[in-house]
Amino acid sequence: MDWLTFPARLIAWRGPALFVFAPVADDLVDTVRAEARIASYGWGCVPVEARIGDTPFTTSLIPREGGYLLPVKVAVQRAEAIGVGDDALVQMRVVLR
Repeated sequence: MDWLTFPARLIAWRGPALFVFAPVADDLVDTVRAEARIASYGWGCVPVEARIGDTPFTTSLIPREGGYLLPVKVAVQRAEAIGVGDDALVQMRVVLR
């Protein structure tokens, strides 16, 4: 799968704990959705490799309101000194499990 790059403003989503997400750019949602057909493993979650700044990580996109949210792990937030409201340049690609 090809790497996708997009700018994102980090947002919060409160559940039992505060989570920080990078919304996937609207113009990439159809591309992700097409790749998700073979990569998704349940509830529409899509495994990805991602990078913000110099920090690589793995996670799974979460479908939300017709798009996808990329969870930004606490270790990534700390390493890159980013948080809710900050802008980040995200690189990611869908991976097969």
